[in-house]
Amino acid sequence: MSTRLPKLVAFDLDYTLWDLWIDTHVTGPLHRNKDTLNEVLDKYNESVSFYNHVPQILHRLRAAGVTIAAASRTSAPTSARSALTLLLVPPMEGSKDEPMKAIDFFDQLEIYPGSKLTHFKKLHQKTGMPYSEMLFFDDELRNKEVEKLGVTFCLVKKGLDDRTFERGLAEWRKRHPEEVFEDPVGSTAM
Repeated sequence: MSTRLPKLVAFDLDYTLWDLWIDTHVTGPLHRNKDTLNEVLDKYNESVSFYNHVPQILHRLRAAGVTIAAASRTSAPTSARSALTLLLVPPMEGSKDEPMKAIDFFDQLEIYPGSKLTHFKKLHQKTGMPYSEMLFFDDELRNKEVEKLGVTFCLVKKGLDDRTFERGLAEWRKRHPEEVFEDPVGSTAM
């Protein structure tokens, strides 16, 4: 089985990485209580936090050198960026590293209203990566439209978890198997 990863993995934010709509469920300003991990509070102390498996998924991608992107159509981009800046991601399990700001995991941020096609065209333009090397996780089926570009789409039904993440990777690998070339002697080489 292939363990190859896409060069870029993108995530929607609302109901994909956290369990709310940042533009309707949160009232700024946002703040964090001291060094609390994976929780930011709004003006009324309503909590914003990543789903349980998200921190380890982000660590896994970062360790593998995968470009991580946020692609969100929110009408509150400032609140989304603020939440990502304030959220402290716990270190990788078993690590003695310090917590990191969530925003530091993201190499690209496309956070603004509009079609996800626009988000991915900009990601392609900025990174130079082919659409076929992109995997996108989102909770809204309408955003599957990015597949017109060649991006692999994975629907997130109840927040991103390990199972959904692995399902998305499996689908991407199925569509983009490693190329195997036969040499003149008849053995295979990658």
